[in-house]
Amino acid sequence: MTTRTRILIAVAGILTLAAAAMVYVGFASARNQDSAATGTVSLAPGPRILFRSTADADRGHLATVAAADPGGARTVSPISCSRVYAAGGTGLCLRPESGLTTYQLVVLDAGLTSKREIPLVGLPNRARVSASGRMLAWTVFVTGDSYNGGLFSTRAGILDSATGDLVGTLEDYSVFVDGLRYQAADLNFWGVTFTKDDNRFYATMSTAGHRYLVEGDFKAHTIRTVRDRVECPSLSPDGTRIAFKSAVDGDPGKGWRVSVLDLSSATVTPLGETRSVDDQPAWLDDHTVAYAIPRGRDHADVWAVPADGRGKSRLLMPDAESPAALSA
Repeated sequence: MTTRTRILIAVAGILTLAAAAMVYVGFASARNQDSAATGTVSLAPGPRILFRSTADADRGHLATVAAADPGGARTVSPISCSRVYAAGGTGLCLRPESGLTTYQLVVLDAGLTSKREIPLVGLPNRARVSASGRMLAWTVFVTGDSYNGGLFSTRAGILDSATGDLVGTLEDYSVFVDGLRYQAADLNFWGVTFTKDDNRFYATMSTAGHRYLVEGDFKAHTIRTVRDRVECPSLSPDGTRIAFKSAVDGDPGKGWRVSVLDLSSATVTPLGETRSVDDQPAWLDDHTVAYAIPRGRDHADVWAVPADGRGKSRLLMPDAESPAALSA
């Protein structure tokens, strides 16, 4: 075979590969266009699910999808957040303020207009809004606490959007453990969830090796322990149960199991998800719990599982995290 023939074959091969690449890119582009719905993202109550996209084309952007077809066409907004939640027509967006060194809390109305912005000290981790849209809570990771050797600690805060009252950290509340006043340097709070009265809430409090489910009173600035080994609580729409994660055998190094606590009977029901779930669960309705599971470095998927413990988990939304049912 002559040199000229080899060159011609090589050129032909390159052209073939280029043509194939163009076909693939065109197909992928068309597929992405098919998966995006036209319209405007709204946080108004309705049969939709809000989430944070982790898809390559719109990573970090807020998006919604029909609750009846969560794997279908999604509507994507131009707004990006590191963590998001919404209810009652109010949204809470935790996002970088400038670059990647500082963050801010942004209160959004139903049309995604910013109503208030508050600087945050720490890395955004959790976000919740009460069913009425009035109360907002967030959790951030911080460093510098002397008691933990420079490792991450958490700070949880609450904003009453109606009055403007702001609690920067729940560590300022009066704490009661088993009915007795309790003070300790290693108090950490995270994963707030609100009751329907917009005053009481549940959260996680860690201290002295315990991870307590606690109940708080916003107006009284008090917190009391409910039970041990409950993290990232999420109150069901009917207010009777709490979905949560708990460390396997009490050891976070072994991962977390998602379960549901019945508040009246204190019965704990492990759910059908056997993988480790490091997320604050979200109720889609009174019968279904959703959560995100990372996939690789930059991607995550939202899965759902029956809240009665009788069914298996199922993929709800690919390339998504921070789910919030706007109809709940």
